[in-house]
This record gives sequence, C-alpha cells and structure tokens, in this order.
Amino acid sequence: MESKKNNHFLSLIIPVYKQERTIVKNIKSITTALNQIRYPYEVIVVIDGIVDKSLSNIKRAKILHVKTHAYVKNQGKSYAIRLGMTRAKGDYVMFLDSGSEIDPNGISMLLEHMEWYKADIIVGSKRHPASYVKYPLMRKFLSYGYYFLVKFLFNIKIRDTQAGIKVFRKKTLEVIMPRLVERQFAGDLEILVAADSLGFSRIYEAPIKLDYHLGPVTSAATLESIKGILVDTLAIFYRKNILQHYHKKPVKRKHGKTK
Repeated sequence: MESKKNNHFLSLIIPVYKQERTIVKNIKSITTALNQIRYPYEVIVVIDGIVDKSLSNIKRAKILHVKTHAYVKNQGKSYAIRLGMTRAKGDYVMFLDSGSEIDPNGISMLLEHMEWYKADIIVGSKRHPASYVKYPLMRKFLSYGYYFLVKFLFNIKIRDTQAGIKVFRKKTLEVIMPRLVERQFAGDLEILVAADSLGFSRIYEAPIKLDYHLGPVTSAATLESIKGILVDTLAIFYRKNILQHYHKKPVKRKHGKTK
C-alpha cells in the first residue's frame, strides 16, 4: 500500500453502549474501510457507560490506530460524540454509529464530498438519490414523519439529520461545540441547527448504504426513544427561537474523567 501523504488527518469517533458481543468485529470492519482511504487517521472509541465488557474486549483486541475513552455512568450518545470530538486531533472529524447498519465503505464517499464542495459539514443521508436504504416500513414511516417535523420547525435544507455518519471541519466544530447542550437523542439535529444559526452554509448531503436488518435489536426505535427525540427536538426549537441560545457567547463546559 502507498504511504498516505495528504494535507488532511481524519479523526473518526465511534460511540459505544452495550455492544460487547459485536463491537470488536464492527471496529475491525471500520478500520478495514479506513485503510483504503487516502488520509492518515485515528479511531476514537467512546464507551458511553461501563456496563459490560465492551471496553475490555476492545483493549484486548489491540486494533491499530484505535484509542478508547470510557466513563462509568451512561450519559447518552450525543455526550459521547462530543467528548470524542474534544479528543480529536484531525482537521477532519467524523462520527459513525457503532452498529453495523451503515456500511463503513461509504466513509470515503463523505470525505470526497468534503473535497468536492469545500464543505464545512457533510451529512450521510438516507434521502440522497444515490443512497441504498433497506429498512422496515414502520421505521421508514417514522423517519419521514420526523423529517417533516424538522422541516416545519427549523426549515433547514438537510433532508436527513439523523443518519449516524457525519464529517466536519475541525475549525467548524470549534465554533459550534461550545454551544451544544444535547446529551441523548437529538444531538445530530442540534449540531446542524447550531451550524445553520451561526451562518455555516456549506453543508451538503452524501449517499450512504444502510441496511437496518443488519443492526442489533437494541438500535430499534422504541417508544422511549421516540418520546425522547421529540422532547429533545422541541427543546432545541425553544433554545433556538426563544432563548436565542445558539447565537449567544458560549459557556465553557467540562467533560468528566475518562479511562
């Protein structure tokens, strides 16, 4: 393989919760895909609560370029991603859900879109015309319902805010991150709303391959998660339109200690 000489360095963040059986296999699949890209990279795995053997299994596997951070109490996916972003060294920062729903071979497509469009953010999108999406009818119904809700509340141009793969310029994140509040369900949306509010206009979508049937049962849209994302979405609307939170000078927040 040719040496990877490029002006960019990629930090890929993987949030993990209760995935001791599958996480090593998933990370190996992701690093295999990363070895094909033209950028040097690091993988930052954030264990969102030490509740099973996910952390010890990853450490035992000793996968090249993989770093782990963990904390005792579950804080939520959005919190885990933000913590990973604070540890990222790359000028490109990406996150990818740890389940096997999204094909990691699509990572290179998002990175190419960053170059083509000179983008601030590239969003992996189920609604891109070139995307391959296979998931149950009920899941599709919920996805479309949420899309129309987001369109009505925020009028942002992105058609899919929730697919678990996005890439950012580090300089863009440095402006956005201090304003972020969400810990649980709607962190993806909050990043995009904050970016839009702050005037970042170079935000584009890229195609992905998603097969919901490959994912673990724990990633299903349960009633609790549906309620959670609706509550969090309305909270973002309140912060944006009533409090004008995303325009204000940010307040510094500290992240907890990690292992």
